[in-house]
Amino acid sequence: MLYQRSSQLFAEAEKVIPGGVNSPVRAFKAVGGNPIFVKSAKGAYLFDEDGNKLIDYINSWGPMILGHAFEPVVEAVTTTAKLGTSFGMPTELETQIAALAVSMVPGIDKIRFVNSGTEACMSAIRLARGFTHRDKIIKFAGCYHGHSDSFLIQAGSGAVTFGTPNSPGVTAGTAKDTLLANYNDLESVVTLIDANPNTIAAIIVEPVAGNMGCIPPQKGFLEGLRTLCDAHSILLIFDEVMTGFRLAKGGVQALLNVTSDIVCFGKVIGGGLPVGAFAARAEIMNHLAPLGPVYQAGTLSGNPLAMAAGLAMLKALNEDETVFERLEQKTAYLAKGIHEVLMQNKIHFTINTIGSMISVHFDSEPVIDFKTAAKGDNATFKKFFHGLLNEGIYIAPSAYETWFITDALTYEDLDFTIAAVEKVSKNL
Repeated sequence: MLYQRSSQLFAEAEKVIPGGVNSPVRAFKAVGGNPIFVKSAKGAYLFDEDGNKLIDYINSWGPMILGHAFEPVVEAVTTTAKLGTSFGMPTELETQIAALAVSMVPGIDKIRFVNSGTEACMSAIRLARGFTHRDKIIKFAGCYHGHSDSFLIQAGSGAVTFGTPNSPGVTAGTAKDTLLANYNDLESVVTLIDANPNTIAAIIVEPVAGNMGCIPPQKGFLEGLRTLCDAHSILLIFDEVMTGFRLAKGGVQALLNVTSDIVCFGKVIGGGLPVGAFAARAEIMNHLAPLGPVYQAGTLSGNPLAMAAGLAMLKALNEDETVFERLEQKTAYLAKGIHEVLMQNKIHFTINTIGSMISVHFDSEPVIDFKTAAKGDNATFKKFFHGLLNEGIYIAPSAYETWFITDALTYEDLDFTIAAVEKVSKNL
């Protein structure tokens, strides 16, 4: 495939946008080459500026669970836009989507809408600190919760040390309040809790990791976190920005029957528009202004266009009794096909799946955390990525990102993808 127009557009973008992109992973630095510029999308397909058609496996990093330009969402946004695009005042739409979300997700009484997953996680941490009157948090290596300062932390020199900033601009003072544990490793969490008694406000985790590839929780991990939090009066925060309303109507909490204290949303809850949210039981949420002392605000929070899109999406998912079953079946079909092809061609690999999330790791050992994810063969992944792109398949341009399956994919699309993997794998 030719990408002359995309290359021209990228060169123009680099002159006025840092790195030519507004989010770093789009820049193809992990795989080489120039990013693809999209002109339009419909269903399971992207159409780029050079006229190429691509089967899409990132789906705007998750929200397009029912396909691009999903008609009920488009109609809701169009109808709402004609009434006004922003008011800075309450609307009935906000209450409608809040009530629906609360009815779908276990363990929450109230929800507040913000503008991104980053904002949701940042606000959830502030709320947890305000509720517990404690300062420290525990996060997990490889889990991504947005780019606010508290989360851009890497490991210190030992298991009980404070983390250190992994981005300039994040202060050491901020980093000292973030403790880093290992995903799927309860003992690392116990070590941190024991070393920091009565100072930890919250443990925040992607209940299914999606930012080191798809890594499901091992049996007992989430349950163990719940038990530890209960024993030490720590709030458990599930970052379900990726998984919320994607793996089940009630997200991972419903799927795996483990309840968090605070849950963060994004992606699907906005139907493709910029939306985030955080929710909890009333006892916790009532600490937010204007009821309580924890301040959080946003001029565009609850924007009518975003609320209309999100409401249309949640209604569609809530009313379809088989959508999550269909998504899981399509994911399993794709995983089985890729597995058989890579085995035939003697490629070292591991495939992780859960629900409608899947990732291919080019290492034969189980991938259960950031350390094992980092062992993957990135050179092979680069060849795999560009090989699939040349065949008309668009996957995430990073070995550390999950693929997202959309219900708009047909089994013909999946067969086409498996055939493309077979062709590409012969040259890996």
